[in-house]
Amino acid sequence: MKCILLCAGYATRLFPLTQNFPKALLEVGGRAILDYTLDKVNEIDDIDQIYLVTNAKYTPHFEKWVKEKNNIKPITVFNDGTTNNDDRLGAIGDIQFTIENAKIDDDILVLATDNLYDFKLVDFYNFYKTKNAPAVCVREEEYETLKRLGVAELDEDMRMIGFEEKPAEPKSKYAAYAEYIYPREVLPEIKKYLDEGNSCDAPGNLVAYMYKKMPTYAYVFEGACYDVGTHEALAQVNELYSK
Repeated sequence: MKCILLCAGYATRLFPLTQNFPKALLEVGGRAILDYTLDKVNEIDDIDQIYLVTNAKYTPHFEKWVKEKNNIKPITVFNDGTTNNDDRLGAIGDIQFTIENAKIDDDILVLATDNLYDFKLVDFYNFYKTKNAPAVCVREEEYETLKRLGVAELDEDMRMIGFEEKPAEPKSKYAAYAEYIYPREVLPEIKKYLDEGNSCDAPGNLVAYMYKKMPTYAYVFEGACYDVGTHEALAQVNELYSK
């Protein structure tokens, strides 16, 4: 299995902090946000290579981080060539960019890198191995919170039977988060999705596409999950993790 870390967004809500520095490397509790995610990736024995995709502006920062990190699993940084928020490839575009440039022909674990969460990714991986089909992480959320997220409808086997981004009236209690596993057999479907002219941005759109074509499952995680998207959220999480 390969891991793709999505680090190409420009985090405009965190300007000026992120104007010339990536959000994933901002410190929380004395460590880069990305360090916490990497700890969890390293616990999955089957992952033998990590690919980090970023933009031209942030590439030197990540290359420096990789060199200093000297991680137990090799990390390769890919520069997607974009320079600003207007010409970005989008999360799904960056997934496909990485698949093509790394010549990936394995299962992939795809992770956004701006969330901090309690659960272990190895538990998500073990769930995936029981299904051997596309899988996404979900968590129970309050009704008003669901309106701001992607909402997954599930059957009793945790198979997805519906998905809607930011619904006015959520039909389920499960919100989807940006942690995904896709089997190698379905990787061509990602290119097909983009070739059909679908949105290249929010990765939840790919889930909405996949579940209509093949069995797609949800792993329900428990515990805290923090979206470090604003100055206020960063300050709150930093205070929490510093304790």
